Amino acid sequence: MSNSSKTTSPTTTTTSSTKAPDDVSIEISNVWKIFGDRADEALAAINERGLSKSEVLEEFNAVVGVADVSFNIKRGEIFCVMGLSGSGKSTLVRHFNRLLEPTAGKIVIDGVDVMSLGAKELRDFRNEKISMVFQNFALMPHRSVLDNVAMPLEIRNVNKNERLRRAAHMLKIVELDAWGNKYAHELSGGMQQRVGLARALAADPEVLLMDEPFSALDPLIRRQLQDEFIKLSAVLNKTTVFITHDLDEAVRVGDRIAIMRDGRLVQVGTAEDIVMNPADDYVADFVAGISRLKIVKAHAIMKPLQTYIQENGEIPENAPLVNEDASLSDLIQLAIDNEAPIVVQEGGKQVGVINRADILQTVIEGAETS
Repeated sequence: MSNSSKTTSPTTTTTSSTKAPDDVSIEISNVWKIFGDRADEALAAINERGLSKSEVLEEFNAVVGVADVSFNIKRGEIFCVMGLSGSGKSTLVRHFNRLLEPTAGKIVIDGVDVMSLGAKELRDFRNEKISMVFQNFALMPHRSVLDNVAMPLEIRNVNKNERLRRAAHMLKIVELDAWGNKYAHELSGGMQQRVGLARALAADPEVLLMDEPFSALDPLIRRQLQDEFIKLSAVLNKTTVFITHDLDEAVRVGDRIAIMRDGRLVQVGTAEDIVMNPADDYVADFVAGISRLKIVKAHAIMKPLQTYIQENGEIPENAPLVNEDASLSDLIQLAIDNEAPIVVQEGGKQVGVINRADILQTVIEGAETS
């Protein structure tokens, strides 16, 4: 296992920048978090002797919360971090803005080495570059809805007229512009969560951290807010780290999903990657209940065009055409309506072929794991 040097003290006054690929917003490298007075000793023992989580607890009275996690998040991506309770997902994400200090590792956000920030720089970074949306809304009961949304701008010393204008604009975006003068207790849970989202967005952050933001809501309201968030994200294009324990939510919301277990990263990929190629039995069990119909796309099950022709001969002229991102559900319907194989296109060029047997095999494999 890799072991980064001990993190810089938060009292440091210099800021370092790191050049990252243009499409990468967040870089997480070999991050460890061990809770306990002997955390450094425990980490050294893990690296030297390969101690398990239970052995670390027994020998050092220390708890491994995050274990050697590394990944990148693309700019504008919705990146879901998920796992069961105690998997380390919330612990990990709280390192991004240093609500928790890692025992070891490196965190770079938009070129800024977060671990190098001094106290004032860290406050400015949190205020200007990164915002959080909490599960429990965390609205101030003595403030109006409009003043709640404007609060990050007030902390930034934006003049009153400007901050109220921008807050009103964000309330309009989340379709609550008529509720600005109300108070939190006068709003439903779903409306309060939209206020929390508007507040996070009012400061125009580069990165949005969302800690199970919809989990306390009723299923119908939760689904509606998921849909609204997806539409909003398409417009605002914020890099978003979305924590959830609900795989259905991760599949609906996320561009990619990271699955954690016992503090470790088990697998990162698109929903299709994870459903079609689970990294281990744990992930396979995790995704067993997910329907493949909307997740699995044509490119994942097609045979290369030339391979199909070599094995089966020329493709019939009446063969239906689909794009590479056609869903399994679409393919099933085409197979019902047409006996000919289905030709897959990418950028207008024919690249693959799917027959009924391929579709049926994909459906059967999904049924066997559920």
